[in-house]
Amino acid sequence: MSNKVTPDMVKELRERTGVGMGKCKEALDQAGGDMEKAIENLRKAGMASAVKKEGREANEGLIGSAEGKEAVALVEVNAETDFVTQNEKFKQFLRDVAQAAADSKAASVDALMKQSYVNDKSITLDQYRALVIQSLGENIQVKRLLVLAKSQDLSIGLYSHMGGKIVTAVLLTGGAGQEALARDIAMHVAAEAPEYLKPEDVPQEVRAKEEEIAHSQVKGKPDDIAAKIVQGKYKAFCDEVCLLCQKYVKDNTITVAALLEKEGKRLGKQIAIIAYHRMKIGG
Repeated sequence: MSNKVTPDMVKELRERTGVGMGKCKEALDQAGGDMEKAIENLRKAGMASAVKKEGREANEGLIGSAEGKEAVALVEVNAETDFVTQNEKFKQFLRDVAQAAADSKAASVDALMKQSYVNDKSITLDQYRALVIQSLGENIQVKRLLVLAKSQDLSIGLYSHMGGKIVTAVLLTGGAGQEALARDIAMHVAAEAPEYLKPEDVPQEVRAKEEEIAHSQVKGKPDDIAAKIVQGKYKAFCDEVCLLCQKYVKDNTITVAALLEKEGKRLGKQIAIIAYHRMKIGG
């Protein structure tokens, strides 16, 4: 069953691939309106290389972060319009909810919203949300949260981008005190949007698909040459989507992995990224 190709779909395909509108319309028509199939066909034809996972943003809102004694929390709060997200009452609500999540190490949004509001113990955070809705005249939802537990061996770096539309966190092992480095890498994550930490994390089906696309671009070449080209194209894919393989945004002469090695040597200890998180509004 095919979907009707709309101008919005053509626009999204252009945003994600950088290919011209005419070719995007053609690719969608050939794929029966299937966005992912159209992207795959464009890539097989060698017309699209880097493909953004996201098209247009789905919601308005902001992501807040806060630090407690035992944890760091990231919270996404949505509203109906961007105008309301810039209101100080909305921003205060976001700060209060994020701090409550960090202080309590809340296990879920539901559990968080049942807690008492720290500045008025007679109401819950959900009742506080209802008061903000009444005041601002828009529906406001706490969509998701992420709580990261602190430990002596960890340095946690946070970075807020586009005024809170994207917030990232990077967790480094190797002892506390490396928060500045962790924040620099979190800034890199905000800018480069890696999909995996390292090549070993790429799912087998994704690798197979990338190799299939590469094979389709080297038809007619001798097997040994084709194999080397496919291997090179897959490495280039990993260099694009794996955090450790990416060129570091603040110094594109080195990769993120090389940055960690360099800093580790300088400090005389091993530093490693054990996790990273990238929260984007509507993502």
